[in-house]
Order: sequence, then structure tokens, then C-alpha cells
Amino acid sequence: MTRSRISESLWETLESLLPQRRSSPKGGRPRVDDRAALNGILFVLFTGIPWEDLPQELGFGSGMTCWRRLREWQDSGVWVRLHAMMLSRLRGYDAIDWGRVSIDSASVASPPGGQQTGPNPTDRGKLGSKRHIAVDRQGIPLAVVVTGANRHDSKELEVVLDAIPPVAGKRGRPRMRPDKVHADKGYDYPRCRKAIAERGIMARIARRGVESSERLGRHRWVVERTHAWLAGFGKLRIRFERSIETHTALLMLACSIICSRHLERYFR
Repeated sequence: MTRSRISESLWETLESLLPQRRSSPKGGRPRVDDRAALNGILFVLFTGIPWEDLPQELGFGSGMTCWRRLREWQDSGVWVRLHAMMLSRLRGYDAIDWGRVSIDSASVASPPGGQQTGPNPTDRGKLGSKRHIAVDRQGIPLAVVVTGANRHDSKELEVVLDAIPPVAGKRGRPRMRPDKVHADKGYDYPRCRKAIAERGIMARIARRGVESSERLGRHRWVVERTHAWLAGFGKLRIRFERSIETHTALLMLACSIICSRHLERYFR
């Protein structure tokens, strides 16, 4: 997929989720085409430029139009449903490995501050956010949660696990629980092990003062790679969106794009 165009498979899935709009009887300026607006959103997401700097000559509409469309679809629940549908399509191809899920977080600077930000203890107390994600064995993002950078990883484990949506795609009940969860020493607390066990999942958490990080790292490198994939989107490398709704919308779209890249191998 190019920087400024959406893949056909992702667009087809998204198009079916967009809210229907009726033409205004009063007329007025024609509404920017949904696909053009989406490509404008993608251009900003990939490049990281400010919304107001979106080049008009690209034909995507103004940056503010694209920003408003992003928020409009966020308010309609489009981005969450898109991610869930992409996961369902992946499961239909047996492309999601539920045998082992890894959980970890990554801090992102947030100079403007805003919702779900806090002083980062690893960056001299500068304001930042923290992305907590759960990925399968291949790095497919199953869930993402945003908190302030000062939020301890262990306190978000249950939230991240419960954020994994029910994934359909096969006959029978949708699936949302992995067989095993891998996590680093930041989750080595009795409450974390108890929370995992209560959900019928096996815990594989590195023990502080007992196990080396390298041993568990043989399996957990995939979650670090997914964090790197997310950081590859310019608009997510540093958080400039003060609104958590806007930032979450961009995150969910990025997760759907990562899912679509995994899907593309089945259409070659």
C-alpha cells in the first residue's frame, strides 16, 4: 500500500461500515467523497504532517475536512468495528495464532498534553502517553489501550485483555481469549497472575530476580516489532493530538492497516 492510497480490501471493509448520509435539501457545497477524505486521513497518518498542512493539490479535501471526517467516523464507532472486522477476516483464514499472545507497552511523547497523558518517569518527567497492546504470535494487534505515561503496566493488564474483541470468522462462538499470555517482569505481580488465571488463560510472566529478560525475549520480540510498526506511522511517533478520541481513532486505523497487510498475502 502506498503512503496516500488505501488498499482495496481495507476500503471495501470500511465502506460497508460508513454511516449513510442524506443530501441536504438546501444544497450547498458538495461533500468531499468519503474515499478521498480517507486517503487524506491516511496521508496525514503516514507522514505526520499537521492537518492544516495537507496539500490541496492531492484532491483529498482540506485537512480540517479530513479531521472532521475522522472524528465523525470515530463517534459512529467505525474504527473499532473496522479493526474487529479485519480480525474476523484474518481468523477466517486461520491467520490469527491464539496459542500465544504477548502484552507490552511503549511510551510516546505528547508535548501538547491532553487527555490520557502524564509525566513520563523514563523521560525526565516530560508529558507523554503509553500504548498498551496485545498481539498474537505474528504481531497482529488484537487490542490497544492508551493511558498516561506514568501508568504502571501491571495496572492495565486486565484492561488490555478485556479490550480484545470477540473475533468471529469461523463457525461457532467468536473467540477473544488466547491460550497463553507472555509478559515481562513489569507484570510480575500476584494480581496479574490471578487476573490471567480467572480468564482461563495460562500465564508466562518473567519473574523478577529469577529469569533473565533474554529467555522470555525469544517469544516476546513480536510485540516490540508491532510497537515499531505503530511508530512507523508519522502521526503516532509523537502524539500531537490533545483529544484522546482523535488519537485513538488514528491508532485503531493504524491497527487495521497492519491487519490488512497480513491479509494481502492471501490475495496474491
